[in-house]
Amino acid sequence: MKIKRRKSKLPKPYYETPLGKLYHGDCLEIMPQLEPVDLVLTDPPYGKGFDTMKKISVSNKAKVGNYDFSDWNNKPPQPEFFKLIKKNKNQIIFGGNYFVEWLYNSPCWLVWNKDNTGNFADCELAWTSFKTATRIIKYRWNGMLKEAPEKRYHPTQKPAGLFMWILNKYGSENWTTLDTHLGSGTTAIACERLKRKWIGIEIEEKYCEIAAKRIEREVKLLDSGFFGRDSCKIKAKQKGFF
Repeated sequence: MKIKRRKSKLPKPYYETPLGKLYHGDCLEIMPQLEPVDLVLTDPPYGKGFDTMKKISVSNKAKVGNYDFSDWNNKPPQPEFFKLIKKNKNQIIFGGNYFVEWLYNSPCWLVWNKDNTGNFADCELAWTSFKTATRIIKYRWNGMLKEAPEKRYHPTQKPAGLFMWILNKYGSENWTTLDTHLGSGTTAIACERLKRKWIGIEIEEKYCEIAAKRIEREVKLLDSGFFGRDSCKIKAKQKGFF
């Protein structure tokens, strides 16, 4: 069934830079107003809640971050979401193993080896629309132990260095990248560091504010000549992208 473009107008950006725009709102309402982009790189809710995360943290005697453990992760994206993102040229979706009924078979999955300990998952999977081989990326993200220093603001936050590797491997300098669930802004930060265009959508205003502040701080550091320390410090099965 063909998806009809909604008549509502594109809202004013919540925050923007010369390279990108952040929109506050529901991606199902905003995406139909956007022109197709080159790459969708996103990490939508898996529909699994946070009970497991909390229990594992307690059992490991680890300190649980002061995150917003609300109900936004209790439901996966609606089927319409997967139809809308397929309008775009390429897609990389973290948690794709939870959405297999809405995605077609792909030879190219990304396996993020988090170098974890305890009862946390050893890795996370990302489905892609690319026709190349599956790749393993080893990037430590284990509580206080990280591949590079990076403060966590979101319970499912991904490291900027990981997304930079992905953008270098599967993107292009002249591409625009869309993150439909921007969260605390990782995709935008990775794009800013690589001087690439981006669009972010986030439904929670709390995280729009966090993302805007993170991106603004990053842009100031980049303008001053500073480059993020975690940008090049990445290990993967396939090398040579930095």
